[in-house]
Amino acid sequence: MNRTSIEWVKNPDGTQGYTWNPITGCLNGCEYCYARKLANTRLKERYLANDNVAEPDERIDFDMGANGIFTNPFYPRFWEDKIGEPLRGNRLGKGIFTCNMSDLFGIGIPEEWTNKVLNIASLTPENRFYLLTKQPQNLTKFSPFPDNCWVGVTTTGEQQMWNKAMFGLGQIQAKVKFLSLEPLLEHQAIYPSWLTLLGRPLIQWVIIGQKTPIVAYEKPYWPKIEWVKEIVEACDKAGIPVFLKQNLWDCLYTYAWDDDIFWATDKAKLRQELPNRC
Repeated sequence: MNRTSIEWVKNPDGTQGYTWNPITGCLNGCEYCYARKLANTRLKERYLANDNVAEPDERIDFDMGANGIFTNPFYPRFWEDKIGEPLRGNRLGKGIFTCNMSDLFGIGIPEEWTNKVLNIASLTPENRFYLLTKQPQNLTKFSPFPDNCWVGVTTTGEQQMWNKAMFGLGQIQAKVKFLSLEPLLEHQAIYPSWLTLLGRPLIQWVIIGQKTPIVAYEKPYWPKIEWVKEIVEACDKAGIPVFLKQNLWDCLYTYAWDDDIFWATDKAKLRQELPNRC
């Protein structure tokens, strides 16, 4: 495992957490994927040295062929030497972003691999595992989740993605369920009533962030202030904590400095709240 600078990945004591990648690679095909960029550059040789790849699926791999699978560094791979990492060392509680270089519930990931990861989570209740997916329809296969798993779905603001995310999270049992609106690429109409049922929140956390540039010359894509404000205000009315990533600072800092600074805890710090069920 490695220490991470991802702001919302916190240890239970509030210090910065870790990433853990017993599975790498993904077939979701997101054009803005930073993990794929790393796999095809800095990590390419290391990934290609591991031939423990997922079995080809003729439904999704028909245009790749066997040779293409082994020469694609971002094809799903399992790392036997990493699966036991949370069991090693001291047993102080850690916050662990799991498979940030993959999608634990993603396209082409064998269920056997996912179950191995969840078994490690069950064996280390002192840890907190952050599980984030773009394939919410696959979550029900693994529910109920261990209490130390925080289960989230990424949506970029597109209405169909939002609907799938909320439906998928609504079908599972998890102590903490959350949405990651990163990257927030378009306006997401959202109302407090969509976030609650019988007066209780349907999710426990919302993260918002901008699109991370994939290459150095790419300009940042900041969401409109109004988009962020609408989501934050809906979450406030529904009683859901909001975590605004630091990459929104340049976007939100230009907002009027008045008594309605929706994005700040004070006039110099973004709101970076955590779920109440810590």
